[in-house]
Amino acid sequence: MSSGSLRALGSPLVIDVAGKALTDADRQRLAHPLVGGVIHFARNWESRAQMAALNAEIKAIRPDLLICVDHEGGRVQRFRTDGFTRLPSMRALGTLWTQDAMRGVQAAAAAGHVLASELRAVGVDFSFAPVLDLDHGASSVIGDRSFHRDPRVVALLAQSLAHGMAAAGMAHCAKHFPGHGFVKADSHVAIPVDRRSLKAILADDAKPFEWLAGTLTAVMPAHVIYSRVDARPAGFSRKWLQDVLRARLGFAGAIFTDDLSMEAGRYIAGRQLGYAEAALEALSAGCDLALLCNKSLEAGVLDAFLAAMERAAASGALTPDAAREVRRVALLPTAPALDWEHLQASARYQHARKVLAPLQQV
Repeated sequence: MSSGSLRALGSPLVIDVAGKALTDADRQRLAHPLVGGVIHFARNWESRAQMAALNAEIKAIRPDLLICVDHEGGRVQRFRTDGFTRLPSMRALGTLWTQDAMRGVQAAAAAGHVLASELRAVGVDFSFAPVLDLDHGASSVIGDRSFHRDPRVVALLAQSLAHGMAAAGMAHCAKHFPGHGFVKADSHVAIPVDRRSLKAILADDAKPFEWLAGTLTAVMPAHVIYSRVDARPAGFSRKWLQDVLRARLGFAGAIFTDDLSMEAGRYIAGRQLGYAEAALEALSAGCDLALLCNKSLEAGVLDAFLAAMERAAASGALTPDAAREVRRVALLPTAPALDWEHLQASARYQHARKVLAPLQQV
């Protein structure tokens, strides 16, 4: 298909780049009309100046590319040096809430503001935060990434953190719908199965998503099979994405897949799908953006993925969806970001750092 025909399909794919500077292969992939975003990892980071230059080059290729990172705080924080604040874990914020509720709310908003404003100062548009999973005490992959066991506390602190991000001009992504905290297995390396009923899940783990549905800008479903609801993992399930998340809870923002390269990331109907087949299944189920991570490091994988998606477009398996593209573009920042020097002089930023100082990671 021609580039113009592919552009009419929107840009539903999010991929990564190999290193700290773009290669010719990276540039060619980022210019592909089906690619709508790029996700960075710790390997892409060296310094603020390097990251800003990398992101400026990405935007020069496609100004509408959404530059993302998984940057929550605690153990999930990709950039930690050259002036970046060590952000507290979500559990630390929840613990503070149990000691002093209003200080907990204040600290969550401060964490969101510092998180987003520092990322935006080096050219990152969007972070996959906050985590809305409940801390049932069983999940090692969630663990201290969760604010609390109580869904009311999780909703309140997540909303506060998202408000802080919004104050810095950044959208947010609530994860992992309808809740990953109950299952012990890690979906990076296994296929978690949650055998609770829909009623039980909606009354507990999914409550933060319900309460915040009207204000969430994006949601990421869990790579978990909720076997009493659907045999498919949530990110490939029309029941979860269309019937529950959209119709029942009223969510109208963007839906990202979790990483399709994870062990549970493309496991459907008892078999592992190829990356393109998994992306098509997720998009058909109701996801807006399909995320494939860390494959720029493997020769030929991303190019084969993009070629397969082109063939899907030519065959009609990938069809245009104007609403999907509108939701993607809505995640791009609309206000200019403060550069690092002006950020350091910002009274709001300095106050947020002061609030976080007692919780700062070492």
